[in-house]
Amino acid sequence: MEKGNPFVASLHEVENQLELSLRQAFESLEPKLQPPFSLDIPDPQESLELTRAIVYAVLCDSGSSKTHIKHLHALVTDGYAFFTSLLVGIVVELYGKLVDSAKVQLLWLTKEMIDVSSVGLEDLLVSLLRRIGSGDYGEQNVWLCSELVSLFLDKWDCLLEDAPLVLTSALYSFLRLLADHCRVTGIPKLENVKRLEIKFCVKMFREQLHLSLKIGRDLVRLLQDLVHISEFKEIWNDLVCSDVSKIYQSKTSSRYFLLRITPEMETQLRFLLGNVKLGSHKRHQVWFLKKFLLGPEKETVLIDIVRFICCVVHPTNEIIRSEIMPRWAVIGWFLDLCKQNHHVEGRVKLALFYDWLFFDERIDSIMNVEPAVLLMLWSIPQYPHITHSLLEFLLHLVDTYDIACRDMIMRGVASAFREIERKGVVQSLDMFLSNPEIATDLKKKLANLLSCHQDIN
Repeated sequence: MEKGNPFVASLHEVENQLELSLRQAFESLEPKLQPPFSLDIPDPQESLELTRAIVYAVLCDSGSSKTHIKHLHALVTDGYAFFTSLLVGIVVELYGKLVDSAKVQLLWLTKEMIDVSSVGLEDLLVSLLRRIGSGDYGEQNVWLCSELVSLFLDKWDCLLEDAPLVLTSALYSFLRLLADHCRVTGIPKLENVKRLEIKFCVKMFREQLHLSLKIGRDLVRLLQDLVHISEFKEIWNDLVCSDVSKIYQSKTSSRYFLLRITPEMETQLRFLLGNVKLGSHKRHQVWFLKKFLLGPEKETVLIDIVRFICCVVHPTNEIIRSEIMPRWAVIGWFLDLCKQNHHVEGRVKLALFYDWLFFDERIDSIMNVEPAVLLMLWSIPQYPHITHSLLEFLLHLVDTYDIACRDMIMRGVASAFREIERKGVVQSLDMFLSNPEIATDLKKKLANLLSCHQDIN
């Protein structure tokens, strides 16, 4: 590879400070990056600058990579923490600006950091996983997915010893990606990726089940989308035959929901839900739509966005009381976007209601279930069909989601409703039970559910 700028030049953007610091370090210290290296011990500031220069040099030129990495080994006194933090910064802030050859070098450096068990390794790998776009079957995205799943397989033993929890992050990511990948045909390189994803996920379940189960209840949701794949049928049966209720009772950590949201998407969603007022939200929605959701298969990311909004974005009371666009309104818009695709719509609704099914006020946050109930409530005056559709879906889940655990699910949904009333999210459940806009049969089913729950307790 010829030397060159590892970043795509842009005439209209303010130069990123991280990119600038790397380039300036390289330009000022380039002579010191060539052997023979100085035997003098650099002072702390020069050591930092040399580290920045080495990162830039490796991204520029694969031919000298091994020389530069030996130089780094001689410099390091912090367990590679600073070097790895620079790589994380590049992935989070600059990945989209990297030229293709620099992306190859970045993956090479990541493998080197695995080999030396660097401090911050898990953050680096998680940041890379977040860079695999949902619904993106372009050559670069398929390449990154292939590289990362291969990396997790090739470096299995190292990662199991040094960063075992990152394997659960990879499992969550590849299970979720696999569900989308299996719905797409005709892309030869993707077929190979699917085989690798299946191999990695099955290996996790067969060899590290205790790690796999750390994902919690969302593991079951992800697996459900894969039971049609022969390799997962036996895993599914084993899971269902064991005490699956224990998995349902284990809340999934919010860190997993970030895995399928790119850093840019996270920034824009947090801005939309933290700064944009109702009434001036349309142009922001249009921008978000054009940036992240246009294109075939792109709408599958709505499943992950809704899960992210429910479980990660918990606004302060100040924001809740303000005119800022509420979570329920954004989710209502997303549901409208996918209403033509019934498969995606069903999975988005499941993402919205999933924590309702196993709700336990001792461990679950009321904020996870708040968007769904407010969307149902505020839709009644003008859009009662939305309320009807959502309530019908929820009550259907109670009856059919897992018949063996139906009592547990009934308790969960009823507990969610009671906690919603107790915490004042809605003034009274009579707003549903006595509302003339809601179909009589749905009101009756809901009333029965709530009364049964009272009997159980």
